[in-house]
Amino acid sequence: MKISYNWLREYVDVTAPPEELAEMLTMAGLEVETIESIGGVPDGVVVGHVISVDKHPKADRLTVCSVDVGGEEPLQVICGAPNVAAGQRVPVAMPGTRLSMPDGAGGSKDLTVDRAAIRGVESAGMICAEDELGLSEDHSGIMVLEADAPVGQPFGEYLETRTGVRRDFVIDIAVTPNRPDATSHVGVARDVSALTDQPLRLPDVDVTVDPGEASRHIDVSIVSPELCHRYVGVVVRDVKIDESPAWLKQRLEAIGLRPRNNVVDITNFVMYEIGQPLHAFDLDELTDAAIVVGATEGPTKFTTLDDRERELPTGTLMIRDGARDVAIAGVMGGQNSEVSDKTVNVLIESAYFDPSSIRRTAKALGLQTDASYRFERGVDPDAQAWAAMRAAQMMVDVAGGTIVGGPVDAHPMPHERLSIEVRTSRADDLLGTHVPRQETIRQLRAIGIEVVEEEGGRLTCTIPPHRPDIEREVDVIEEIARLHGYDRIEEPPHSRIPGFVPRTRNEDAARENLFSRVTGWGFREVFTNSLLSEDVARRFRDEAVMGDLYRGSVVTTANAITQEMSTLRPSLLPGLLQVAQHNVNHGRTDIRLVETGHVFTRDEQAATLIPGYEEHEALSFLLTGRDADRHWATELRSFDFHDISGVVDSVFELLRVEGVEREFRAEATDIAEFGVAYVLSGEFVGFAGQLAGGVASDYDLEGPVLFAEMNWTRLLQKVPPIAERAYREISRFPTVERDLAFVVSQNQAAGPMLDTIRGAGGSLLADAGVFDVYEADRVGPGKKSVAFYLRFVADRTLTDDEVDAAVRKVVAEVTRSFDADLRE
Repeated sequence: MKISYNWLREYVDVTAPPEELAEMLTMAGLEVETIESIGGVPDGVVVGHVISVDKHPKADRLTVCSVDVGGEEPLQVICGAPNVAAGQRVPVAMPGTRLSMPDGAGGSKDLTVDRAAIRGVESAGMICAEDELGLSEDHSGIMVLEADAPVGQPFGEYLETRTGVRRDFVIDIAVTPNRPDATSHVGVARDVSALTDQPLRLPDVDVTVDPGEASRHIDVSIVSPELCHRYVGVVVRDVKIDESPAWLKQRLEAIGLRPRNNVVDITNFVMYEIGQPLHAFDLDELTDAAIVVGATEGPTKFTTLDDRERELPTGTLMIRDGARDVAIAGVMGGQNSEVSDKTVNVLIESAYFDPSSIRRTAKALGLQTDASYRFERGVDPDAQAWAAMRAAQMMVDVAGGTIVGGPVDAHPMPHERLSIEVRTSRADDLLGTHVPRQETIRQLRAIGIEVVEEEGGRLTCTIPPHRPDIEREVDVIEEIARLHGYDRIEEPPHSRIPGFVPRTRNEDAARENLFSRVTGWGFREVFTNSLLSEDVARRFRDEAVMGDLYRGSVVTTANAITQEMSTLRPSLLPGLLQVAQHNVNHGRTDIRLVETGHVFTRDEQAATLIPGYEEHEALSFLLTGRDADRHWATELRSFDFHDISGVVDSVFELLRVEGVEREFRAEATDIAEFGVAYVLSGEFVGFAGQLAGGVASDYDLEGPVLFAEMNWTRLLQKVPPIAERAYREISRFPTVERDLAFVVSQNQAAGPMLDTIRGAGGSLLADAGVFDVYEADRVGPGKKSVAFYLRFVADRTLTDDEVDAAVRKVVAEVTRSFDADLRE
């Protein structure tokens, strides 16, 4: 909902700047999304006096002007306009002024006026045309002002004084569905009145009850009262259709509406003023001077104002004259009765339509209008006559018409106002603070709630019809809270809640720690479907690779939704591959995915909660593509097995799970080319490997695809208790590093050797790892060299003897355990 700052000030005195007003409204529950400055002219434009005009020495179409702008010396300005002449008063943009210039394609571009040399002659400003100041689309020449325009006066002040055009601000409010009253300037003004303690000013409208002569010009009947609770018609004769006055066009343009003609513009103005949609019919085009409101009994075709023939479903609420449909109630009028340049007599429609009916119609037609937007939320059921007479009186003033009699008012379902008793003590209890009673009463009355003080701290509140969202005592208390100010409600010291929930369970802390790290490593967490087709489920239940991680058969559902969702997943891998396939098909080939989720198998031996079925939570990773984005300083490489095994090792290290054994499996299976199985305390806890090429191709994946899947449930059981974890201060003493290279069999894996080194290094060994693998004839046939780094540290300065003793022990254990030779 767009609100004009200047328009709003017609109903309530607003002294706060637009930014402060926006903050005030947001804190009161009307969230302001944007503030846009419109109209007026940019700062830096002043009234100038052209003293002289001379030909440019190097350009026939340019002139060199001397312009007095009220300073000590006149400015020299180069101008290309054909109508510039000495003696004129003109708007001059001073150096540094930012202008929004037409770009020639219906848009605009920003320009900063600077001092510059044009064809060798200096220019220190710019004499402006109307389009360059955003005042019109005229670019035929510079704008010439009245002869008595004060030289040096800011042009914005001059323009406002002479024409009334002034700078405005459009405040865009995100109106929630429960606040239909906020879809108008008066509705927002009520809140501003309550927040600023300024009186609300409404236009003086004479609303009579007796239709008088109008009943001879129009007859209104409602056939479907459950869909139309009220219909008001006001007749205005002898109007003159013309362009709207400047002030009216400015109001509509400020909120993004395009002016049409004075009659249509008035109906739009009143809708945005009070929130009641109106429609103007050409009275002479209505057959039998009749209005009948009723629902269609079958599919109907109807041509709307936008020149489209629409298929209307059964039950659509329509406005008919004596012979035909003339409007879709609450949505859009028809071509057959619209106001045109030939219109003389007008019927103003103002009605209350059932919100659900309008919502269904607008949705069925895919047509939301400003009117349907308001009717769907619920307009004020008592505002119809006021709004119609307000528009009629404006037509008299603007279009020269004459109001015939009073409103013709068909009102089969009058609105009954709701009365709610509010306990001030209950309000204090709910809000946790005391709001002074007189402040509460003043603010509630400001938004239209009638308040009567009762004994015992009770308030009897009569709810205005424009607030259908207020139904209970707690709703009134909510109004008290937002108008008092949520930021003014102090936090009780005894009820402060910590800003985070302490982690007291191992699994919670482990999960949070893991995913904070994993996402930092560049992985995207995904959530995939737990249902697969039976063929896919059987394919990925590869016991040869996964060991007892997935023993047993797949679990099929009794009543499958589709064949593609007939089986519970035995692994997270198929879901990750589907996600990777989707990304690759959309141009994203460098992929890092992680997921945790439950997997299921059928195992008659499983001693689980449901006999015969095994369920546990799995943790799965998938890598494919390159390990970095393209960059001139980076040599790109594809992910390989060391990347995925490194991720798994990092998980064990992060969780402080020790004693994990690794079994390298070189034999290819249906889903893996090769990989490593991880065993902890005799139990299989995971597998990391490279996906079989055929499986990767089936998912449109090229190059190596690396994956890992772990039994997250088993791992969590091995995580040390939180109480046993403590911060270890980084040693202030220097680290001693030694390198060792061993010649071993070409088939020897480095992982077991590294585990032996860590075990033999003792308490002084802080870290160890592989930094080189070398194979060549000089090493020996069937042999390779594996080099390790060892880092030693203590809470004191280490001696060479201590480090040497630890290194000797490491060398002895490695050479004995792996038939290795220390390479000199």
